Amino acid sequence: MQVLFESSTENPDTKGLGIVSATIEEFGREDKAVPHMGWNSAEPLLDDEAETGVSKTSAYYFVHSFRAPYDPSNDWAHSTTQYGQELFLASVRKGNVFATQFHPEKSGEAGLRVLKAWLSTPLDALKAPTQRTTRTLATEDGFIRRVIACMDVRANDEGDLVVTKGDQYDVREKETGPKTEVAPTSGSSSRPSSPTRAVRNLGKPVALAKAYYDAGADEICLLNITSFRSSPLVDQPMLAVVRAAAAETFVPLTIGGGIKDAVDPDGTPRTALEVAGAYFRAGADKVSIGSEAVVAVEAMLARPGQTLSGTSPMETISHVYGRQAVVVSIDPRKVYVTDSADHADELVFGNVAISARPDERDKMWWYQATTQGGRTNRPLSVVQLAKGAERLGAGEILLNSIDRDGTNIGYDLDLVRLVKNAVKIPVVASSGAGKPSDFVEVFEKTGVEAALAAGIFHRKEVQIPDVKTALEEARINVRK
Repeated sequence: MQVLFESSTENPDTKGLGIVSATIEEFGREDKAVPHMGWNSAEPLLDDEAETGVSKTSAYYFVHSFRAPYDPSNDWAHSTTQYGQELFLASVRKGNVFATQFHPEKSGEAGLRVLKAWLSTPLDALKAPTQRTTRTLATEDGFIRRVIACMDVRANDEGDLVVTKGDQYDVREKETGPKTEVAPTSGSSSRPSSPTRAVRNLGKPVALAKAYYDAGADEICLLNITSFRSSPLVDQPMLAVVRAAAAETFVPLTIGGGIKDAVDPDGTPRTALEVAGAYFRAGADKVSIGSEAVVAVEAMLARPGQTLSGTSPMETISHVYGRQAVVVSIDPRKVYVTDSADHADELVFGNVAISARPDERDKMWWYQATTQGGRTNRPLSVVQLAKGAERLGAGEILLNSIDRDGTNIGYDLDLVRLVKNAVKIPVVASSGAGKPSDFVEVFEKTGVEAALAAGIFHRKEVQIPDVKTALEEARINVRK
């Protein structure tokens, strides 16, 4: 839509088509996270739902940092959306020209209705615009907190891609005792061997993605946790999974795993930008970067003046695709200390913490960044990592918790609030959800834009509609 306008403050030297007489401007950051990433309402100014499909009772998916301010005198104004205390144009229309700021192809059934209505209406049936209504700022906006279904995808021991889920990042089945196997050199002797623990298989990724879309998930996340020995560009099965999932689901799709510079087995170098591009062309909307973000932030902090290199995955991908396409996934763990001078600005004190266990009430701790799925501790705090990732071009933080992963005792609210208060970009809370009220609690007590769960959805211990019902009962906006 923005290309129809005269110009944008994002790049003043590059002119738009100039069809709409207005300038695109950046959102203010005083009262909200930017990018505007998530679902929101769109209020039509014209009575033309039959032609455009835009309905005030539906929600649509937005992801942008710049917007066209609402001007009641602009005869292109078609619908508006409020984010924080800003009103902007959600769509423009004049005659047979119609454009949207939201993404109809990622707005579920509501977005598909928009596409169908506009494309199926004959040109001679398009009505002339009627009198426009005007809109003023409301006390609260229509922004919707996202409920995200996440799937950890990896190859099992037979080579099939399956959805799995770990307990504190261990994705193999629990040991059940020694296994007795027959020695291949003798038909009469046997020996005990080390237990063989199979990869926990919770289903096929495309089928689960479709099921979660049908159940009302606001976003789907596919994290390939296979240890890549080369570029994911040679992992055609995973790219095929992304293509198939994108063809079956019409909500945002985030893909993670192997977004880094690598070398193929034949010696061909591949950049993180190339890998991300392959995922985007396969149907992904965002890519998630994990360990490479830690490496990049550490390198930035070590440089004189903490200058940007322009070569990290976050920088290169956000430069080409925008920061809204880059998610940084953080895997922190608690580190208990006895000296309050250690990481003083980030210390959490158990006696005032909002989600501490009873045995933590007399303790204090900070959160340490890790790499390689929590296997390696790094001399970097979670706040340093989150702030550094934002500076390098991340548009969203996916905040995990090694301590809470698979516990079903609720999100680590102290961790989530710490990071949410440290950055100006959206934050997704992850790890620990066990019941619908955990989603209510994390939204009410931390203000995060989204909350993610995996195992409880895979095992059907909690259904996505149950989460939406709990949120609605708590008067938190939901997408129906």
